[in-house]
Order: sequence, then C-alpha cells, then structure tokens
Amino acid sequence: MAISYRVDEGIAHVRFDRPEKLNALTLAMYEELAQCFARANDDPQVRVVLLGGNGERAFCVGADLGESIPALAEGRFDISEWDGAHIKQPGFYKPVVAAINGLCMGGGFEIMLAADIRIASEKAVFALPEASLGFTPAGGTLVRLVRQIPYALAMELMLTAERFPARRLAEMGLLNRVVPPSELEAAALSCARGIVQKGRVAVSVIKEAALTLSHLPLDEAFRREAVLGQRAFTSDEAREGLRRFLSRDRGGAASA
Repeated sequence: MAISYRVDEGIAHVRFDRPEKLNALTLAMYEELAQCFARANDDPQVRVVLLGGNGERAFCVGADLGESIPALAEGRFDISEWDGAHIKQPGFYKPVVAAINGLCMGGGFEIMLAADIRIASEKAVFALPEASLGFTPAGGTLVRLVRQIPYALAMELMLTAERFPARRLAEMGLLNRVVPPSELEAAALSCARGIVQKGRVAVSVIKEAALTLSHLPLDEAFRREAVLGQRAFTSDEAREGLRRFLSRDRGGAASA
C-alpha cells in the first residue's frame, strides 16, 4: 500500500508512502487515504490523526496527473470521489496534525488545509499550481482557503499559482510552526501526544463547533454552542476533571 497506517498510543499515523514519485497520489491512493481517515474516525482508540509524508523531498505533490487528468477528462471519474481523502465528509471531529516536509503542492496542499494543526519544515515549499494548468483547486480549497486566511492572501495563492516558502505561509496564518527539518517529526508527534492527553469529548466538541458554527447567524450559533458545551460539561471526562481540580484545590488550601 502507498498509504501507510498504524495506531500507537491513541495516535493514528497516516503517511503518504510513494517517495520516489514525490508522494503523488494515484486514484488507488486517494481511495486508500479516504479509507484510512474513515478507519481512524470509527476507531474509539484513536484520539488524533498524525499525517505525514515519507521521504525528504515531498509531503505530497497532489494527484498523479498522468493518471487522474485523463480519467477526469474522459468522464471515467468524478472529482467528488476524492471527498473522503480531503475530509469533506461531515462528522469527522478528530483532530488532524500535519507534519509537512518538502514539496506540498496541489492536492497535497488541499489535504493540508483539512488538518487542524500544521507544522512545517523550514525547507517545505507550497503551491496551488492548478490555475496554470487550466483547472481549479476543488479538493476543498475553494471553500476552505478563504475561510482560513484573509481574502487577498487566499486569492494570491490560488490565482498566481506561484511557489511559497514555509515562512511566508506561516505569515499568512496557514501554518502553526516552522521548524528545522531535523525537528519536524518530533515536534508533530509531541503536539499529537499533547492532544491525546486532553478530554476526548472536549476535543471533539471543540472541532465540531469550529467546523459547524461559523456560518450560522449569531443567535443560532450561540444556541448551538450551548448545546455542544452542555455535551462536554456533562461527560464523564468533565466530571473526573472537576474531581481532580477540586482535589488539588483542597490539597493546596490544606497546605497553605
């Protein structure tokens, strides 16, 4: 398989594994990636997905155009079949941490936009080259990008089709951290492990709220926020968290 998958300590490690082709995605790989995300979402043992690319040259350069473009042009394939790989499906509320090395272009860039936390190597390079080839970044980017960063910056990325270094993407607000290449995997793993330690319900509710409330009118958004918040406050994890907090508080008062 050209998409590897394993679960360790609550983290689903999903990796593009075609380094000799810059982790370009075949049609079969898109299906494998969708299956990996679905598998992680359905597995109660998985708390976080950690997404990365094998090899030093690329995170993912998107679709293998020699295969996908003829299939699309001839009507043998519909782009919506990639929805699962781009995490467009509703109900995916487990956090995704992306560790981005090397080239992150086209569909690889689009998959990155589905991640919640993005940590990149200083040597990472980003681009949405679709417009220069006569098509569009329709793997979630046309919706996500203008919601994640200011309009003018999103349009610069999509309309110019130019390559941008990691530091520039961090300035735009699309990356959380930029680290030396030797520190990338450790930094991403540390981030994922930190999320695993947080409340499962609380983390899920935070992501669900972030994805579903922003488009609503203010009064409806606040109503839905209260419903989601109530779900977290009444969870077993919240009760246990309160118990631990009160126990520490009493211990501190007793020793004062």
